[in-house]
Amino acid sequence: MLIKIRKSWELPESAATPEDVYLNRRQLMKGAAGAAIAGSVLPFAETALADTERAELTAPRNTAYTLDRALTPEDLNITYNNFYEFGSQKQISDAANRELKPRPWQIQIGGMVDNPMTLDVDDLIKKMTLEERLYRHRCVEAWSMTVPWVGFPLRKLVELASPTSSAKYVRMETFGDPKMASGIGSQPWYPWPYVEGVTMEEAMNDLPFMVVGAYGKVLANPMGAPIRLHLPWKYGFKSIKSIVKFDFVAERPRSYWEEISDGREYGFWANVNPEVPHPRWSQATERVLGTGEVVPTQLFNGYADVVGGLYTGITGENLYR
Repeated sequence: MLIKIRKSWELPESAATPEDVYLNRRQLMKGAAGAAIAGSVLPFAETALADTERAELTAPRNTAYTLDRALTPEDLNITYNNFYEFGSQKQISDAANRELKPRPWQIQIGGMVDNPMTLDVDDLIKKMTLEERLYRHRCVEAWSMTVPWVGFPLRKLVELASPTSSAKYVRMETFGDPKMASGIGSQPWYPWPYVEGVTMEEAMNDLPFMVVGAYGKVLANPMGAPIRLHLPWKYGFKSIKSIVKFDFVAERPRSYWEEISDGREYGFWANVNPEVPHPRWSQATERVLGTGEVVPTQLFNGYADVVGGLYTGITGENLYR
């Protein structure tokens, strides 16, 4: 007999917000738009589309990843987030929808790998089996949301690349094109392009997720179309958006925010810990978007059972900044 022992953050499927609830808005829009939307060819649109025109993208839900709170409304998720390529304020959705062109989109995979390649994002996705996961998202600014992501585990991309034993980190990079993002041109003092990285051990964990959709549709531009990373146990700035390059390297990459702050505030590790404050505010609680509720922050954002072992023997507050 197979006995499954749930992780501390897992809940029964019955505890998750029903799929028909968060997809209700999409179904209403499909009915109103008629055959034009209903006839969208899965899985991808050819050009940057407004939120109401995004093509449908569904995948089986992985029931190992459920939530203890309601999903954040889609409209709020799209219109309240950080994407510095389009400006330093939260309300970047109009600029991102107008400027970002997520098709065609080339992705380079290289560095210390046996299978270097450059391929279109849709060709990459065709090589993967998509699934839906319900994840928490915790911003370093002490707010949080929950998202029904569609995508595939990062470790599947690692396996596709076949890194050599010399590769110790995965370095990721955004598009960095001022012609496609007004924030890059108007904020030249930032170290573009946006760079992030994880260790190989982190990349091969079950949690890191390459996201290509959300809320039953292809990924919205403000959320990081056409492909982004989500690391649910780390602060949100680690979850790099609109990726064009993956390099497998021996030396630890210096990330965008680490470069800006010289590692004092937004370091490489950035693991969520309620007991380690930001230099300017507490991380002990978080404001849940959509409800205004303030709740206690959990170590590793509630995913300690899955990722805590990655950091055995690593100490210091910088692990959580």
